[in-house]
Amino acid sequence: MAGPTKASDAAVTAALLDLPGWRRVGDELHAGYELPTFAAAVDFTVAIAAVADELVHHPEWRVAYRRVDLLTTTHDADGLSELDFALARRITALATQRGAVAARS
Repeated sequence: MAGPTKASDAAVTAALLDLPGWRRVGDELHAGYELPTFAAAVDFTVAIAAVADELVHHPEWRVAYRRVDLLTTTHDADGLSELDFALARRITALATQRGAVAARS
């Protein structure tokens, strides 16, 4: 069974056009969000966990008070793949639903 395929630089650039707040850092996608409270930030990560389990693709994150920093990459592809873009799109939608604001780097 074939695993995920590493995205080309052009595919990454194109995908980022539809992913506000996300940026490429090497072979990873990074984003940060600020939420109204610490509890809201933790709740946001719980919602992300459900999506990640559904996609079977899990990001790394850090919660610092009201801020959630995320990164995703596809280790099996040695870089970014469609899995990362799909996850980022879903996280972006969750952020919008919850009133999260893109955090400054």
